[in-house]
Amino acid sequence: MYERFLKEFDAKLAVCFERDASAIKCQKGCTFCCENADYPLSRLEMEYLMQGFLQLDKEKHDRVREKIKHLIRVKPDIYPCPFLLNGECSVYPCRPLTCRVHGLAYMRCDGIVKLPECARNGLNYSENFDGQTINFEPIKEDLNLDKIFAAHPEFDFGEIRSMIDWFS
Repeated sequence: MYERFLKEFDAKLAVCFERDASAIKCQKGCTFCCENADYPLSRLEMEYLMQGFLQLDKEKHDRVREKIKHLIRVKPDIYPCPFLLNGECSVYPCRPLTCRVHGLAYMRCDGIVKLPECARNGLNYSENFDGQTINFEPIKEDLNLDKIFAAHPEFDFGEIRSMIDWFS
């Protein structure tokens, strides 16, 4: 049932990404968002992510495990995703919602426009954002995790923690 939800959610996001294609610089090999974040995940998302992890071949599995062990020792606030290998997500089909949504600019329920952090680094929407104001129409749906979870009470998403905290 969760996989069906993800398929439908990805189809909805594909429309959004297509709509804003001229402003979005995301492409294979761009890992800015994967290298500089704190990754909030619900219990359900973490369980699904770990299904993808368990399907990795031994070499990838061992590399990810070493990255996780390092993160547990260091406990940084911002860190590279341990599932990022050779510039690619090793568990892409099982990635969390925050990764699926990242890159889009949307309007939160409180009227604030949420831009991807990369907008400040010359990437997504940077041609439509001068550091203060935007000159485009953001997606009119609040894509914050709490709003997505609330819109789908059929799932027990469970508690939300930073990815690093799920490993600790």
